[in-house]
Amino acid sequence: MKAILLEDDLILSKEVISFLNSMEIECDAVFDGELFFRQQKLNHYDIYLLDINVPKFNGLDVCKKIRETDKNTPILMLTAYRDIQDKMDAFNMGADDYLVKPFHFDELYVRILALLRRSANPQETNDTIIIKDLEINTKDLKVKRNGVTIDLTPKEYQLLLILAKANGRTLSKHAIAEQIWDVHFDSNLNTIEVYINFLRKKIDKEHPEKLIHTRPGFGYYLNTEK
Repeated sequence: MKAILLEDDLILSKEVISFLNSMEIECDAVFDGELFFRQQKLNHYDIYLLDINVPKFNGLDVCKKIRETDKNTPILMLTAYRDIQDKMDAFNMGADDYLVKPFHFDELYVRILALLRRSANPQETNDTIIIKDLEINTKDLKVKRNGVTIDLTPKEYQLLLILAKANGRTLSKHAIAEQIWDVHFDSNLNTIEVYINFLRKKIDKEHPEKLIHTRPGFGYYLNTEK
């Protein structure tokens, strides 16, 4: 496995490289966005690790530009920015996960493994799930509502799919985090709220009947009742 790290804190960069190498993940590092794209042209990488506040192109700009040509390689943001809006900005640009500094290296490793595992084993079946006027094609990974195609990111699609497969049951934030990110850390739970908001805007906003619901104190569910 090979990673590239965009990080302008040279001490932290060296520590991350040393740790990942010890875990048999080869890691290159650059300290600004311009160098990132030069290095990216020279090698194939299995995952991108991006700080936001770096010189030249910042991490969000780098994330957005990556997604213009590469929809699948996992992107993990490593940043001191912890506000929900910062996370929403990152996910809107195409990031797959978001880890706030300071972080434990063990958590970094688990997040990387989870993203790589998801990337290497995409879920594909021949079924079409239909919930009212919502159609989820699990073979082509396409979603339609009332016949209109809805463009979802991979994580948004995964979240919608597990809610649909729950068949009306309420899923807790912990259960969702474990299925999508394969981790148990509480820091992931507000990420679920961010993605639920994304889905509501894309799935429900233009329709009078809302499918995505919150059961306060318990979690989220899709309304499957006819």
